[in-house]
Amino acid sequence: MEMELELRQALEPWHVMGEEAAPGGAVRYVDSSVERIQVRLTGLPPDRYVLTCNNQPVPLRSTGTVGEFIAGVRYRAWQPPAALHPNIGVHSPLIFDLIDTWMQRPVGGCQYHVAHPGGRNYSTFPVNSFEAESRRLARFFRTGHTPGAVENRDSALAAGLAANPDFPFTLDLRRRG
Repeated sequence: MEMELELRQALEPWHVMGEEAAPGGAVRYVDSSVERIQVRLTGLPPDRYVLTCNNQPVPLRSTGTVGEFIAGVRYRAWQPPAALHPNIGVHSPLIFDLIDTWMQRPVGGCQYHVAHPGGRNYSTFPVNSFEAESRRLARFFRTGHTPGAVENRDSALAAGLAANPDFPFTLDLRRRG
């Protein structure tokens, strides 16, 4: 049985913080520190596997195609000096685990870093699509998910599956511990 996990950047609105005085006029700051990722799993038997992100269950929903599920993950990507929620820390890197509930252990997963994990800051735009792709791939690791057995996860996973009524298809890491 082959399962595939796909991660894509999704749209997330930036909230206006308000106006502040600046030389020559007023400035409207926005909180751009919150981002969202779209998760798509194919080939998944839903009764056996659970996907988690940073140890929180992702609320997967069926697309209508057998074995295909989608969800969103909202997270704090970076900590600006002024933000809408200044007490919420950064959630990066995002660690995704595909947990086999029968064997009580992760069978796969990955890590997603918001920026280059080595702290590399690019001063220019990529020159072509190949360089852009290599920059994106540098932030993604197929290894680094949670190793070993997962004990007493059934009750924790069931408790975490209570959907947010405002966003039932999105795991909002800002609302979790």
